[in-house]
Amino acid sequence: MRVAWALQGLGFMLIIGVLLMWIAQENRVADPRTPPNTESMKTGMIVRSPAFNHEEAIPSKYTCDGEDVSPPLAIDNIPDGSVSLVIIVDDPDAPGTTWDHWIVYNVPASVTRIGEGENPPGTLGANSWGSQAYGGPCPPSGSHRYLFKIYALDIMLDVPAGASKAAVMADMEGHVLESATLMGHYARI
Repeated sequence: MRVAWALQGLGFMLIIGVLLMWIAQENRVADPRTPPNTESMKTGMIVRSPAFNHEEAIPSKYTCDGEDVSPPLAIDNIPDGSVSLVIIVDDPDAPGTTWDHWIVYNVPASVTRIGEGENPPGTLGANSWGSQAYGGPCPPSGSHRYLFKIYALDIMLDVPAGASKAAVMADMEGHVLESATLMGHYARI
């Protein structure tokens, strides 16, 4: 009789164990380093690049050590009501200040793909070198983070070509519907 009870208890525990494993599998948390499955995401603006994944190294082709061209970008899930996009690429790890690498504003909200080495239609602002162009990562030492930020706005900005990031950010205030960031890092060898 005791053997029968023991076997019945073991069977019950086995069934509970299988059920718990199934529940854990169904509710597993994704690894945060894994790029999001954009096919299943229905909300939230996303910026990504086929050249590098979020939090990975930026290939030298897109830096001052390579061709110094902008990487291709894809923008998904631009919110309804968006009129324009702003692209700001900067280095928050630069010595003493945040270094601006690329500023483009008044990009039509219909733009969802930007090709390698291309400026999207819009207005170019001045980067920290004083140029109205993309300037790739070029850290003086160590590894730096580079933030490719996209802002969806409900207006077109009223700032002239060659404006600073500060002027663009001031004009954006109160008009940002949503933003997304792609972060890559780069260290010179």
